[in-house]
Amino acid sequence: MPQPYYAISVRQPWAALIVAGIKTIEIRSWPTRRRGPVLIHAGKLPDEREEGWRRIDTPELKAAAELRGGIIGMADLAACKGYTSARGFAADANLHLNDADWFTPPRLYGFVLRKIRAVDFHPCVGQTLFFRVTGLKTPVV
Repeated sequence: MPQPYYAISVRQPWAALIVAGIKTIEIRSWPTRRRGPVLIHAGKLPDEREEGWRRIDTPELKAAAELRGGIIGMADLAACKGYTSARGFAADANLHLNDADWFTPPRLYGFVLRKIRAVDFHPCVGQTLFFRVTGLKTPVV
């Protein structure tokens, strides 16, 4: 039986930007102790805000951002960084790609992603928080 993996669902175009290595911190309102390999799931519903879509500037990124409702990549979750001020949040804006005014007190958390890579598309339903995925053909490397 294939090994189960854990995934995190991210709306497009952010999921494509993660898999392309352009966005290396994923912002959440909750912390995690999870470390190691995680799958990047492209959510079914896109994020309609302009700031992400402006970064989709190549045919490859456009094709990746059109993938929805499945696993599109894998990364190593290396750390969970806490942001307790707008100033600290803004300092990492080039890594998480959010405007400074997106910060909401008392804190936000940044999941630091390393060794990001694309995988063959694997359709599956996303969930809130981390969720288990089985039957993935691409092994963790």
